[in-house]
Amino acid sequence: VAVMLIFCISIIDTYNDEHIYQYQFEGAILEKLFSYGTLQMENVQKETFGRILQGTKDVLVGYILSEVQIKAKSVIEKSGTDIHPILKATDNPYDEVEGTIFEITHDELMRADDYEVEEYTRINTHFKSGTTAWVYTDASQIKST
Repeated sequence: VAVMLIFCISIIDTYNDEHIYQYQFEGAILEKLFSYGTLQMENVQKETFGRILQGTKDVLVGYILSEVQIKAKSVIEKSGTDIHPILKATDNPYDEVEGTIFEITHDELMRADDYEVEEYTRINTHFKSGTTAWVYTDASQIKST
């Protein structure tokens, strides 16, 4: 299945027999990143990416939202709060978290990595729509497995 947009060329990459779609825009490959928290805030987007992101609503299944206290002053200044949401895996198909999938450049993804603190880790996973995207989850759950 090819995805065609007026300004995009689709590239299909296979990873573990699954298709991951990335889009090329003006020579840059766009990554998909799911946000359920502060990366949806326009002020955080402007400070982190230098622009307001466009995205599509989606749902992550098998997770719940919890909270984490942030200590990094730069992150607190951008978001305006020291309490941030964090995803916790439950593997319960009835648990769902709503958010937005943004298409960003690889450089912007690296900036998002810099924004997120050590309590988060980035994983690639599937969403209710069938889309695959990056998402930041609770790093303690990944390290303990």
